[in-house]
Amino acid sequence: MNRGRRGENIFSGGKDYGVFLVLLQEAVEIFDLQVAAYCLMSNHYHLLVNTPSGNLSRAMRHINGVYTQRYNRQHKTDGQLFRGRYKSLLVEEDSYLLELLRYIHRNPVRAKICKSVDEYPWTSHNGYISNAKKWDWLHKRFLLGMFSRQTGKAKKAYINFVQDEDSLEVTEFFSKKNIASVLGSADYIEWVKGKFYEHKQHDEVPESRQLAPTITDIKQAVCRHYKENEKILEQTKRGQVNEPRNLAIYLARKHSGLRLSEIGAEFGLEKYSSVSSIVMRTEQLILQKKQLKKRVENIRSTLSKSQAKT
Repeated sequence: MNRGRRGENIFSGGKDYGVFLVLLQEAVEIFDLQVAAYCLMSNHYHLLVNTPSGNLSRAMRHINGVYTQRYNRQHKTDGQLFRGRYKSLLVEEDSYLLELLRYIHRNPVRAKICKSVDEYPWTSHNGYISNAKKWDWLHKRFLLGMFSRQTGKAKKAYINFVQDEDSLEVTEFFSKKNIASVLGSADYIEWVKGKFYEHKQHDEVPESRQLAPTITDIKQAVCRHYKENEKILEQTKRGQVNEPRNLAIYLARKHSGLRLSEIGAEFGLEKYSSVSSIVMRTEQLILQKKQLKKRVENIRSTLSKSQAKT
């Protein structure tokens, strides 16, 4: 989230909102950013994003920096537009993620700009209830899948959910002067502290890529699990799902440390957007199918044991 310097507007009209949304969609392609929700208000914005590549700073620097340039050029001004660096917080999945989705979409209602989330055009709410392809860039299927496996039922449940008042816990969380950096249960916050706070001064861990499983490791682990030859990972037939291939691509994205284009080259995919689509679909199926989730856990366990030996 970020807001204007001295509380000033960062959006002065519909054209500015449109420019910012174009930048968000550019960031999806350039930085592999998954934008799950947004709300653009006159003097601030909220974004709910997932960063599989762990490059939030680069993505936000691009969005804020380029938007400031375009805003200044459009309005014949110069200088700083935002009050400073963006504010970010880590959110626990499960119910907290849905509560935050509702909080973001109901921002204009709480501000008494409108009476219903449907009335405000500059949030991602309409993307959640629309089937139009123009919303394909929005990372909404994961959150809708938390309501129901069936798209129709998921949308109805979402609409009912977002019409209810925000939870007291979330509104109190954001009402504080100094917002905490983690939103989640007490157990989750303790887990985050124990796992990451020791390394919070480090921008990156250089050894992480060296210690990550290679594409070869992942391919072999997947093929051993399915008791198949590696040629299965090369097969593509229109209209047919190649589960071992899709799982190998998914695991490569999550664990190898390679870029989308590098993973695509390994599996004969020319467009890195194709890799991203396979990862998103597989992620959704893992949420829906217990057997597939168990397969992934078993393969990950195999990879972990293999890496431990090295």
